[in-house]
Amino acid sequence: MSKFKSDIEIAREAKMKPIQEILNGIDVPDKPEAYSPIGRYMAKIKSSYLETLKDKKNGKLVLVTAITPTPAGEGKTTTSVGLCDGLNKIGKKTIVCLREPSLGPSFGMKGGAAGGGYAQVVPMEQINLHFTGDFHAITSAHNLLSALIDNHIYWGNKLSIDIRRIVWKRAIDMNDRSLRSIVVDLGGIANGFPRQDGFDISVASEIMAIFCLAKDLNDLEERIGNITIAYTREKKPIYAKDLKAQGPMTVLLKDAIRPNVTQTLENNPAIIHGGPFANIAHGCNSVIATKTALKLSDYVITEAGFGADLGAEKFIDIKCRKSGLRPDCVVIVATIRALKMHGGVKKDELKNENLDALKKGIVNLERHINNTRKFGLPVAVAINHFATDSEKEVNFLVDFCENFGVAISLCTHWSNGGEGTKDLANTVVKICEKSKNTFKFLYEDKLPLFKKIEKIAQEIYRASEVVADTKIREQLKDFESKGFGNLPICVAKTQYSFSTDPNLKGAPNGHVLPVREVMLSSGAQFIVVICGSIMTMPGLPKVPAAESIKINKDGEVEGLF
Repeated sequence: MSKFKSDIEIAREAKMKPIQEILNGIDVPDKPEAYSPIGRYMAKIKSSYLETLKDKKNGKLVLVTAITPTPAGEGKTTTSVGLCDGLNKIGKKTIVCLREPSLGPSFGMKGGAAGGGYAQVVPMEQINLHFTGDFHAITSAHNLLSALIDNHIYWGNKLSIDIRRIVWKRAIDMNDRSLRSIVVDLGGIANGFPRQDGFDISVASEIMAIFCLAKDLNDLEERIGNITIAYTREKKPIYAKDLKAQGPMTVLLKDAIRPNVTQTLENNPAIIHGGPFANIAHGCNSVIATKTALKLSDYVITEAGFGADLGAEKFIDIKCRKSGLRPDCVVIVATIRALKMHGGVKKDELKNENLDALKKGIVNLERHINNTRKFGLPVAVAINHFATDSEKEVNFLVDFCENFGVAISLCTHWSNGGEGTKDLANTVVKICEKSKNTFKFLYEDKLPLFKKIEKIAQEIYRASEVVADTKIREQLKDFESKGFGNLPICVAKTQYSFSTDPNLKGAPNGHVLPVREVMLSSGAQFIVVICGSIMTMPGLPKVPAAESIKINKDGEVEGLF
């Protein structure tokens, strides 16, 4: 029998409060016009109520990010939840804003993404599975546009869409490499004109990006209408609004756009809404959710996906640029285990004390700190503590950060919940109260697109150069000529390294960033730059988490972790 309870066992023992009690705690009235309950423990806040919050003062915004992820684990979501509980414990009304888990990684690598140990959001099973149906709505809206494109071509193609230049793929919320490249409309004239197509995972969909960046339902509809779906033979762009697609697609999203409210194990409010990946999309929860939370609390804890080179950079250069949000503090989550792995230690040897490896691997944390400072933001480091961390290793990391001029806290939220993050909570409050607003973006809007890519590659990834063939450079110039030169860059690359080589750990310098493809997201309003071998439709691992997920004899879900 395991010494520690599993995440799902802990979640099952949770003493959840009815959702109206959670909402009352953040002054949301128990009225039909304020929210709609979904069962006993979940709710959606109504858009009409959100309108009443506009004139309320904003709370403080804390961004939680992390070092470069490894198989050893970092615990960014767990720390976000733990910090929310810790801040509430010291008397600060705090809401945690998280992304919704995707079924792809839940049944693939991760097995779930609702925090861990005694720092979780609940109901865990629902959150990790279908939740409130938002992802299904996003997938349906995406595929409605796909259906309208092929239907338009079938019935005469009045818009003169060149079927060789359709840039809108289909989507599904599951890792399925077999769908990356397909052929549709086979079977003769009754079915249409055969063409190449493919699927992206739903979290990489431009609909997901728009969903998370839109300020309200009207903005959502306008952005959907501006999606570039294809080009004519003369390379004239065709937009979703040319198919009159924005109306019905928005209808499918009218309920999904409303933020979801749940709770932590300690009965503190959690808003979980939207979920783009940070390695292939912009990696942040919805702007609507974050802005709602800021009106309802003293502090808002939000996370950006994967390491700070991806999630935090995109949070700032995309989400903040488009929304006006400004973080008051950034928390970088690190584990001694992961830093030792960056120092060359194999996963099965991480439990052994190894100061030499820690000294080698700490360069990864150092770079993320320096990168975050480039945005003019104050930084704190959270050590997500493991039982195998030695006293010498902890002391070394603490001394390193103190000498580096960075506040650091040892956090035990996995085993102790909010009690284990009180020190971090006090540190965050101190930083937020005294920090001066020196916030800045990495690059200006007016910088040429290729120069923006170089800026990210050289200053964040420490690449020596960006390599892109003539076709890609001309494509970027074409985007500029069509009025899209002021858009930010969304880099898609491996999350496991500053480089495009997932095996290159630590803090590599002088590597090359190869650009494989660039795509215009005219609705979301950014340029996607695909680098290295990253795929917008991931595959399942050799042994997917799905193999251990089942219903037990008591009718309970097993295998989510």
